[in-house]
Amino acid sequence: QVQPVESGGGLVQAGDSLRLSCAASGRSFISYTMGWFRQAPGKEREFVAAISGTGRRTYYQDAVSDRFTISRENAKNMVYLQMNTLKPEDTAVYYCAGGRFGSSWSSVSEYDYWGQGTQVTVSS
Repeated sequence: QVQPVESGGGLVQAGDSLRLSCAASGRSFISYTMGWFRQAPGKEREFVAAISGTGRRTYYQDAVSDRFTISRENAKNMVYLQMNTLKPEDTAVYYCAGGRFGSSWSSVSEYDYWGQGTQVTVSS
């Protein structure tokens, strides 16, 4: 199994950038698809981005595909989310999750291991 721990959240203004980090302890990190999800107050948890075990494939929510970049560094058991041109609607708690790839990489149910989340707040 993997045990994700997120960091890097904070308070920024619209148009700013942040990089979130996820440290995932455990063996066989390369065998796990890693994803980022977010949850805003009063809303359902939603998919943001995912990356395959080798890093060869990436997937994004349409609303962030031109602004966010997911990456991983398997030698360090790390996954990142670079967020550029942040908007107030990006405000949420961001979660890092791991799971063995299934038929729907954007579904919460595909991921077995979750971090505690890191808060991102974007002001106008």
